[in-house]
Amino acid sequence: MSEVLFTVLVGLVGLERLAELAVSKRNAAWSFDRGGVEYGRGHYPFMVVLHTGLLVGAVAEVWIRRPEFVPALGWTMLALVVLSQGLRWWCIATLGHQWNTRVIVVPGLPLVQAGPYRLLRHPNYVAVVVEGFALPLVHSAWITAVVFTVLNAGLLAVRLSVENSALTALEAERAP
Repeated sequence: MSEVLFTVLVGLVGLERLAELAVSKRNAAWSFDRGGVEYGRGHYPFMVVLHTGLLVGAVAEVWIRRPEFVPALGWTMLALVVLSQGLRWWCIATLGHQWNTRVIVVPGLPLVQAGPYRLLRHPNYVAVVVEGFALPLVHSAWITAVVFTVLNAGLLAVRLSVENSALTALEAERAP
């Protein structure tokens, strides 16, 4: 029974991802209509595969390995999954049209420094990292949690470099 409930949870996260992609597509069109420039397009397909792999891998591991649901771990990780979703949607709401799953910079727009961006330069990635290990661990799928976390660390190194370069270019554009 716990495997079914876990599969439903992962399915709900998958639906949330589809909602993100719809927002991202709308925001990309908005950005490109205003002269937006995309950076780091090459890593994006790997990111899509990795995040899809997280969902598929977690479900597959639970159904194949049949790890025991450990309430203390499971409920704690579920709380972290819910909190990471809240942080992600706070980022989306704060950035508005500027939020995207791709790195697109619209010339002339100010750097957002409200909401979670007052505290961190890249709070959305905190949500990604937390969700990446917490979601599989809701049902003790530690192999998926470790594999995703290691691969995501490499991806985030590339992604942060791309985003920081894009933000530096934006800041240089605004300098007198």
